[in-house]
Amino acid sequence: MKPWGWIIGGVALATALANVGAAQPRARVSPRPATGQPVVVELFTAQGCAGCPEANRVVEAASSEPGVIALTYAVDYWDYLGWEDTFAKPEFTQRQRSYRQALRLRSVETPQVVVDGRRPVSGARPPELQAAIDAEAVRRTAPPEIEFRQSGDRVGVGSGSAPAGGAEVWAVVYRPGLQEVTVQGGDNRGQVVRHVNVVKRLRRLGDWTGRPVLYALPSGVADGEAVAVLVQAKSDRRILTAATN
Repeated sequence: MKPWGWIIGGVALATALANVGAAQPRARVSPRPATGQPVVVELFTAQGCAGCPEANRVVEAASSEPGVIALTYAVDYWDYLGWEDTFAKPEFTQRQRSYRQALRLRSVETPQVVVDGRRPVSGARPPELQAAIDAEAVRRTAPPEIEFRQSGDRVGVGSGSAPAGGAEVWAVVYRPGLQEVTVQGGDNRGQVVRHVNVVKRLRRLGDWTGRPVLYALPSGVADGEAVAVLVQAKSDRRILTAATN
């Protein structure tokens, strides 16, 4: 990983973190070759939504690209049609609604993809999604570096330029890979719906103001689960940088 926003140099890095904790190992991420910074693709979907299985497949394909962090959030507002989504939580619906406000959209849609917190696209349109991923891959300049402690209990966010209004750090606990659910009600009755990188829970770790900070990661992460850390502007919700452990 290129140390864009982190204080450069081993001695300087250790010194910067001395005030907040021990020096960190390098973040374990899958860098996108163009910039070394991953692009975050967030899919909002529902098992009871007739148009969602195709979008799930499109995001599944995108998730295999180097440097893409794909996250699937199941929303709960389709449950009334006769099938209660097995992965949905109200906080995932709230996250989608926060994007509607920040991006000045008329309403939330399902399926919907938000790329790097900045670009809403239809998850069922591969060319549009790919164009958004490619555009975001070259957008970031001097983002803060993210590093995970080897102990697995903390993460460091380095120095950088904080956006107007400040930023916050989120931990997204998810299960990497594919999961299949046989839907037994609603519009997708009888279908086997595939999901990639299903989000299990969200936790806000704290504010980031441009100075190096160590944050405690969520406890109770189960075997087979992973954590994505997102540094996100408070005002317009754009993602400044991200990494996975």
